Amino acid sequence: MTSATDSPLEVVPSEDTIAYFSMEVALEPNIPTYSGGLGMLAGDALRSASDQHVPMVGVSLLYRRGYFRQRLAVDGTQTEEDVSWNLAACLQELPARVEVQLQGRPVHIRAWRYRIKGVEGYSVPVLLLDTDIENNTDSDRRLTDHLYGGDARMRLCQEAVLGIGGVRMLRALGYTRIRRFHMNEGHASLLTLELAHEVAEQKGAPTLSADFLAMIKPLCVFTTHTPVAAGHDQFALALVNEVLTDYGPQLPEHIGPCCLDGTLNMTYLALANSHFINGVAKRHGEVTRHMFAQYRIDSITNGVHAATWMAPPIREMLDRNVPDWRLDNASLRCAMSMNSHELWSAHQSAKHALLRCVAERSGVLLSPDTFTIGFARRATPYKRANLLFWNLEQLIAMQHSGHTFQVIYGGKAHPQDQGGKDLIRQIYRFRDQLQGKVNVVYLEEYDMAVARLMTAGVDLWLNTPLAPMEASGTSGMKAAMNGVPSLSILDGWWIEGCIEGVTGWSFGGSKATAESDDDFAADGDSLYRKLESVILPMFYDNREAYVAVMRQAMAINGSFFNTERMLDQYLLKAYFE
Repeated sequence: MTSATDSPLEVVPSEDTIAYFSMEVALEPNIPTYSGGLGMLAGDALRSASDQHVPMVGVSLLYRRGYFRQRLAVDGTQTEEDVSWNLAACLQELPARVEVQLQGRPVHIRAWRYRIKGVEGYSVPVLLLDTDIENNTDSDRRLTDHLYGGDARMRLCQEAVLGIGGVRMLRALGYTRIRRFHMNEGHASLLTLELAHEVAEQKGAPTLSADFLAMIKPLCVFTTHTPVAAGHDQFALALVNEVLTDYGPQLPEHIGPCCLDGTLNMTYLALANSHFINGVAKRHGEVTRHMFAQYRIDSITNGVHAATWMAPPIREMLDRNVPDWRLDNASLRCAMSMNSHELWSAHQSAKHALLRCVAERSGVLLSPDTFTIGFARRATPYKRANLLFWNLEQLIAMQHSGHTFQVIYGGKAHPQDQGGKDLIRQIYRFRDQLQGKVNVVYLEEYDMAVARLMTAGVDLWLNTPLAPMEASGTSGMKAAMNGVPSLSILDGWWIEGCIEGVTGWSFGGSKATAESDDDFAADGDSLYRKLESVILPMFYDNREAYVAVMRQAMAINGSFFNTERMLDQYLLKAYFE
């Protein structure tokens, strides 16, 4: 919830304030400042901070043209369009102005404020930084147009606006004493240079130094979200020297330890200058420790904001049976005693809402009585969206004895990810080949609103990553909040969340090797066996047992994999340790 007026319970600058920096943040479906899981996590963390009265302020960028609006042709070819939205209706412009010197010229920055109100009215502000100001050059005004858009130069400029400009904007707004600066991924790691620069100015030194960087290390927290190389931004030192002109010619020697082969690695910059570092699941923590063995890396498993992701009929059911669940997510364990009929009825209401959306967007009428599988996430090769179709003859033959199923897909490919775009086209080809045998729908423009419908309305959430490349994965957590069990490779959060046959099911292996055709076939065969021999028979022939798994998914996983628990762990381990 948001408000344009001051709140008596608003976060005010104090020495206990936590500044949470993220390149993307999901606030509302109609505010296109997110692309996927990273932004969803940021938004959910800030929502839980407002619920728990944590003095936090969010810092991100304002993307006037969004990430992109996805358009899919009849063959599944993705094209991208700019997003048009009314920012003045959603945000409040603040009077403060700051500047960052980029490429030898000042770039002026303003901030727009969004307020997240918690369940008891406590308000957490989110600052969205914007360079579309008249006294900037045309190119500088475009810096904050698109999320993850442009070339390396554009990205580095954006990250300077976020990290350096973000610190300066906080100071201009009165946040002179901040307890911790939390970098949600390495995009914001230039804030460490700005903090060291502040120390240098306080001491009258002409430039920042390694000693000053060491002094600000206790202020910084870093969460890394990906074991995938593309998730760690790197910039050529020549470009860094050309773009970052705020700190003088000595900058290269101060960031030298974070560089390799003439390249600045933003992840290393954050690692080297943070007192607390964590991965986002226990398995991801292990993988990250292997990647960055010289650093002490903890793990705090991600969660989701319960009230945001539960469908209205699920929330209403809980309000009747577990009235304190919004302020005490752990009490969702009481769902274990939920009436089966009541849970199934609430789920069916959520399913009907999803199928109405499918009909409106695709023209396809799916049956509410048919077992429905959901798969929606960023379209990229390692997530293997095509695994379900590895053997079409076997997939068709699986639908015997009335055990039919239908599949709903969603997800965007990054504009430069040709492998991801090819995957979407593959799904379209499989859809066409299965026409009249298995209904497959791919929903265009998968966003926060559609995600809410899908994670609540399907009967099973499918996850097929190539292990160990799934850092955490929060879509399955959202499904569990709604009593929807998962069928997933044992990777990311599911290693912790899967109690076989109790909260859902696993399939395949968890090999830490590059995928081969044999791996793909073996995982596909394992997926089919679990569907055909366990899940479909339970759903159709023993509905009470299936609803028991739904109830257990909500009670066991919903009560733990939430941002209330996650934020408590950050408070104890990283913020107020």
